[in-house]
Amino acid sequence: MHNAPAAPPRPPDQRAAVRTALALAGCSLLLLTLVALEWGPLISLDDGIARTTHRWAHQDPALTRACRVLTDWVWDPNTLRVLVGVVLVWLVWRRSAWWTAGWLLVTVALATALQQVLKAAVGRARPVWPDPVDSAHYAAFPSGHAMTATVVCGLLLWLLRRHGVDGVLWRTALGVALVSVVGVGLTRVWLGVHWITDVVGGWLFGATVVAVAVAVFEHRSPAAPGVGRGA
Repeated sequence: MHNAPAAPPRPPDQRAAVRTALALAGCSLLLLTLVALEWGPLISLDDGIARTTHRWAHQDPALTRACRVLTDWVWDPNTLRVLVGVVLVWLVWRRSAWWTAGWLLVTVALATALQQVLKAAVGRARPVWPDPVDSAHYAAFPSGHAMTATVVCGLLLWLLRRHGVDGVLWRTALGVALVSVVGVGLTRVWLGVHWITDVVGGWLFGATVVAVAVAVFEHRSPAAPGVGRGA
């Protein structure tokens, strides 16, 4: 009796992507659980940071106005989705990158849907102030701005790397992405429309989506020499 042939081992990149996705998913679900259960130390941390940053926001109106411009225009989720649209047009124009274009579109769409499902499921209230400096709608957890920035910047960085971009261009793209992801999260807390754990949740869930998407891509075309692999 012959044993069935063993399945070929997964490439190292794919295994790393799967491990990263599992680790990020675990951290995301842990934070989600603590927020949903309103764990005392976490709520106290949120409240303390929110009160401090709200006081600072009133003391520095110029910085507060700058934060509003950045969060409402430069790092707004719709602005980032337009950026994704531009990349999609370029990928479709290349003709050989249909699979990559579809993968990018589906990932961003699923991330948006996941964000809304999480907000509805947790139903966390945003900070309430007698003297707000900004306003926002829908539930608080996770931060949509932080999650969208993480997903978009993470996916685009990965695509650049897969194209072989390096040197000054890569360092510039990496710097812009890091400033955008961290910056948009800080503006949401500074403006008093999110708790700090909403932002951390957005970063974690966004990073999880990116890691899962990369694992799927590597499984679909592990030997692809570049992002232009056909469908």
